[in-house]
Amino acid sequence: MAFDVASVKAIPQALQHAPTFPLDNRNAFVPGGRFSATFPLWVYIKFAYKLSSSEARSTLVHLPAWVNSYTDLFAIDARAQGNPTKDQMRLMMQSLLADRFRFAAHFETHEIPVLALSLVRSGQTGPKLRPHSEGQPCPDYASSASPTPVAPHADVFPPVCDTLALQLNGMNERLGSRNTDISLLADAISETHAVNQLVIDRTGLVGTFDFTLDYNVENTSVPSDSDETSFLTAMREQLGLKLVASRAPIRGLVVDHVERPSDN
Repeated sequence: MAFDVASVKAIPQALQHAPTFPLDNRNAFVPGGRFSATFPLWVYIKFAYKLSSSEARSTLVHLPAWVNSYTDLFAIDARAQGNPTKDQMRLMMQSLLADRFRFAAHFETHEIPVLALSLVRSGQTGPKLRPHSEGQPCPDYASSASPTPVAPHADVFPPVCDTLALQLNGMNERLGSRNTDISLLADAISETHAVNQLVIDRTGLVGTFDFTLDYNVENTSVPSDSDETSFLTAMREQLGLKLVASRAPIRGLVVDHVERPSDN
């Protein structure tokens, strides 16, 4: 699959432009046939191949520095006929990367050290990690390319479903999502400053969940008796989850070739 029309321009300034639809791994939004964004090449690769955080980490270390540099941005504006799904748009992006960036890659799997996300108590989650069916329903925006949903209640966080949100209040942070599977929660935990290591889901939980996690950013890495709001302590007490050192086979995208494009 390929876009009908596509423009790629190098932008050598840090002027990131938000995409026309979320580039995450969820498929709740229908793109509407248009793709427009300004990002480092790496963001487009991650979207095109639907890479999880674990797959992305193992791929990024093998790429030239300019691929993930925010001083080497690329403005991509593309259109496709009809109303393709996000997964179909990913295939179109793969074709665009191969054509304009001469991008070629394949997947390989290697066993590496990881942190396993596990339940503190078997079969029991914390008070702030509940099945989505027990919470407020999501706004009906699945058929809209530019949804503007309103939270059903003011205290619902985040008001939008199917995405992660971070709220800052001084040295306190709130991480949350609604209608999220646990693998995406594991991805979010792995990318926090408190952890910054690959986290995989071994909770055994199925279905989608709503969660909020409140913690203090001054002491996020090591839980202690004197700081009950540290990240790992908050994770145990609020979500009923812990991290256990382990190993796991992780799939990574191995890049065979990539080069800078010429402007249209």
